Amino acid sequence: MSTPSNDGTPRTGGALRPLPAMIFASRWLQLPLYLGLIAAQAVYVWHFLVELWHLIEAAFGNQQALQALVTSIGYKPDVAVTSLNETVIMLVVLALIDVVMISNLLIMVIVGGYETFVSRLGLDKHPDQPEWLGHVNASVLKVKLGLSIIGISSIHLLKTFINAANYDVKVLMWQTIIHVVFLFSALAIAYTDKLLNVSHEKH
Repeated sequence: MSTPSNDGTPRTGGALRPLPAMIFASRWLQLPLYLGLIAAQAVYVWHFLVELWHLIEAAFGNQQALQALVTSIGYKPDVAVTSLNETVIMLVVLALIDVVMISNLLIMVIVGGYETFVSRLGLDKHPDQPEWLGHVNASVLKVKLGLSIIGISSIHLLKTFINAANYDVKVLMWQTIIHVVFLFSALAIAYTDKLLNVSHEKH
């Protein structure tokens, strides 16, 4: 692709001058950040497998696994749970869904962020290319991240309401307020992005 030179004539792509080349190459400083997110993804996978294994063990009557689940879902220490019940199962499953949604968010940030800010992945011909990656940019990524955060917050809020007896009223109130703030923030980001797109189309 040609770019205009200082005199207005097209100029084909070539080697950059030293300073622009250094500035452009600085994008690779983000690479350790994305590798760190991949490591965080591995930690989430391990956490998911541990919780799933505890659930399976508790289903077969393992009291130690049951107590580990009860502690992880936020039950009060003085609440005695001697067997796996529907509420515990529901809370554990919601916790597993929460891990999956956060993992999806990580993938979106890793793949979309790398593609947008660091380097092309070259997935145009790949059969497993994510559908959303074909038209991703910084604005689209922000909207998708906002929607993902709302989904994660919804799961957290549902878990809290199901287990409301083990939470203080202030916790319930603040989690609800924070969720509403997330919702309005995502709507504001989406509306701002829409206005910018309309402005670009007019020009």
